[in-house]
Amino acid sequence: MADNSMLKFTTVMRDMPDKRAPDLRARDFREIYAEYASEKAKEQSSRCSQCGVPYCQSHCPLHNNIPDWLRLTAEGRLREAYELSQATNTFPEICGRICPQDRLCEGNCVIETSGHGTVTIGAVEKYITDTAWDEGWVSPAQPTHERIESVGIIGAGPGGLAAADMLRRAGVQVTVYDRYDRGGGLMTYGIPGFKLEKDVVMRRMQQLEDSGVAFELNCNIGEDTSFADLRAKHHAIIIATGVYKSRDLPGPGAGAQGIVRAIDYLTTSNRQSFGDAVPDFDSGELNASGKRVVVIGGGDTAMDCVRTAIRQGATSVKCLYRRDRANMPGSQREVANAEEEGVVFDWLSLPKGFSGDPVSAVRVQQMRLGAPDATGRQSPEEIEGAVHNEPADLVIKALGFEAEELPVLWEQPELEITRWGTIKAEFTSGRTSLPGVYAVGDIVRGASLVVWAIRDGRDTAAALLDDLKAAQAVAAE
Repeated sequence: MADNSMLKFTTVMRDMPDKRAPDLRARDFREIYAEYASEKAKEQSSRCSQCGVPYCQSHCPLHNNIPDWLRLTAEGRLREAYELSQATNTFPEICGRICPQDRLCEGNCVIETSGHGTVTIGAVEKYITDTAWDEGWVSPAQPTHERIESVGIIGAGPGGLAAADMLRRAGVQVTVYDRYDRGGGLMTYGIPGFKLEKDVVMRRMQQLEDSGVAFELNCNIGEDTSFADLRAKHHAIIIATGVYKSRDLPGPGAGAQGIVRAIDYLTTSNRQSFGDAVPDFDSGELNASGKRVVVIGGGDTAMDCVRTAIRQGATSVKCLYRRDRANMPGSQREVANAEEEGVVFDWLSLPKGFSGDPVSAVRVQQMRLGAPDATGRQSPEEIEGAVHNEPADLVIKALGFEAEELPVLWEQPELEITRWGTIKAEFTSGRTSLPGVYAVGDIVRGASLVVWAIRDGRDTAAALLDDLKAAQAVAAE
């Protein structure tokens, strides 16, 4: 009997889940997309062409088995679809929400290139795992046997948590140390709720705790305990701190009151959403309500800031970026969402200084794209005399992040770093210059995507397990 469950892209149109109207969603921090209904998820999954060479899978950092779990969803075999999705991805419901699918899996969908509109991979991935949670299919890890080895993981972000999950499933004793009072890293305190509601992260944290992963929160390595003490306590260490040192913006008036870092602004907003007491929000220092807001930067963090400012009741929100829209590093989907919500983008605009203290305006230099640089990307250059003042009561610097000086902070001069300050680690294994010490995620790559951190965490956990096995073999000889 012929299989008619797939290849329906010529007769079924692409259809994303309903998106709340901009004037409604801009009033709160709830996610903007609705959930697929069962039949709609089946229908959209059935559009997959089941390519012989699945470019969606090869362009996914985790190499998720996307065509296979799309087929299972189209056939109504959701539990199998979830199990296949979970086999390669520790947090599929999170990736389904925040991955830039337009640059990864969906951006390389074969039917998209033929003009039929990409399969809605991210929305289906989210639907599969949300259904798994609702049905009780997601359960804590239950190792078949407990091991004596222990691993300390510094950082409770996606890379550290992915490694913790893999190691715990193998029976390793795992303790995760984090400087914040909640786990999740930037998934908790960096990414706003309208992209990733916090109960989604917190239930994964609870699952890891129920699996036997221990968490020591409010623990700043180098202050509350030393790195040397951690190495003495555990058989191995994984560094998964991420990069939290904000890049700065020089220029006259850059130190004025009202010019703030994106990480401080977003953390304050997320804490306020948790119901925490946040003096900097209550005082108005990190609250956009009633203010003219200017955000500087063109990445996903900048998009998070502009859309947060809209929800806080800013009177106006502008985003300044020194290149044009086509060269913007952030997700085009996020740019479109921001524009729908009332954000104005000033392309080819470079801040040159600031007026007032507290800040009252940004001095903006207009740019144009000149000759390509060594990478082939056109370099922005100034247009002589094209300068204006952009009024602002709150300026948010979303210029990216750099690595902290960990060898100095942790008194570990032997820990090798790159010229960018990131930890020098072996590709795929995460091994560093220190025996028994591994590193994953942004502290190795520089500021990158959650999905890459998950990939690193899983790869390094696998390599660490191999190293523990090899050490056991040597000890048994």
